[in-house]
Amino acid sequence: MEKGNWSSPVAGFILLGLSAHPKLEKMFFVLILLMYLVILLGNGVLILVTVLDSRLHTPMYFFLGNLSFLDICYTTSSVPLFLDGFLNPRKTISFSACAVQMFLSFAMAGTECVLLGMMAFDRYVAICNPLRYPVVMSKAAYVPMAASSWAIGGTASVVHTSLTIQLPFCGDNVINHFTCEILAVLKLACADISINVISMGVTNVIFLGAPVLFISISYVFIIVTILRIPSAEGRRKAFSTCSAHFTVVVIFYGTLLFMYGKPKSKDSLGADKQDLSDKLIPLFYGLVIPMLNPIIYSLRNKDVKAAMRNLVERLTFQCIH
Repeated sequence: MEKGNWSSPVAGFILLGLSAHPKLEKMFFVLILLMYLVILLGNGVLILVTVLDSRLHTPMYFFLGNLSFLDICYTTSSVPLFLDGFLNPRKTISFSACAVQMFLSFAMAGTECVLLGMMAFDRYVAICNPLRYPVVMSKAAYVPMAASSWAIGGTASVVHTSLTIQLPFCGDNVINHFTCEILAVLKLACADISINVISMGVTNVIFLGAPVLFISISYVFIIVTILRIPSAEGRRKAFSTCSAHFTVVVIFYGTLLFMYGKPKSKDSLGADKQDLSDKLIPLFYGLVIPMLNPIIYSLRNKDVKAAMRNLVERLTFQCIH
C-alpha cells in the first residue's frame, strides 16, 4: 500500500465503546438519551429567546446564542454515534463517516475555546470600560468576532482531519473509544505521525493556552475594577454580569485540564479503571457541559429568565386562543 493513500485494506473502524462493560451500556443509553434531549431543549430555548426578545439583542446574548448553537452541533456530531453503539453489537463506522465525525467534533471544540475568549473580552469591556462599550462592541465588531471563532475552529479542524485521513491504516482497526476521537485514530496509523503530534501540540497552545491566558488576564482586570466600586450593591451587580460566563469557563477548562493532566496508572487493574475513566471523562466534557450551559445562564441571569417567562406566556396564550 502506498504511504499516505486514503485507500486502506480496512473497510472501516470498530468502536469499542463500553463493550468491556455490557452492564453499563443499557444504563448509559437511557442516561445519554435523556441528557441529549435536555441539551436540545435547553439550548434551543436559549437560542429562541435571544432571537425573539429585542431586549436580548446585545453582544453578550449574541455570543450566548452562538454558544448554544455550537453546543447543539457538538453533541449532535457524536451522541447519535454513542446511542447507535450501545444498541448495535458490532459498532462499526466507515472511513468517510469517521472523518466527518472527527472534523465536526474538533471544529466545535476549537470554536468553543475561541468563543469563550471573545465572551471574556465582551465582559471586560462592559465592566472596565462601560462608557466605550457601545462603540467597542458594536454590531460591526461582535458579528465578525463570532464569525472568526467559527472560521478559526473550522480551519484548524480541516488541517488536522486532512493530516489524519492521509495516513495509512493497516492491521488493527479497533478504536478504543465511543467515537472517532482524533488521538485514538492516530494510534492506529502504521506510519510516522510526528507531524500530527507537532501540529496537535501547536493547536493545544492556540486553543487552550492562549484563550486561558487571555481569559485570566481579562478577569484580573474585571475583579480589580469590581473591587474598586464603592457600594456593595454595585459590586454585586457588576459581578452578576460575568458570573455565568466565569462559571462556564471554569467547568469547561477545568474538565479539559483534568482530562489531559491526570496521571496514568501503571498496574493492570488500575489500567482497566484508567481505560474506563479515559472514556467517561470526555463523555462528561461532551454532554454535561452543553447541558449545564443553558441552566447556568438562565439561573444566573434575570434578563434571560424574564425572556423565558415571556416566551412561555406567549406560547400559552396562543395555545389557549
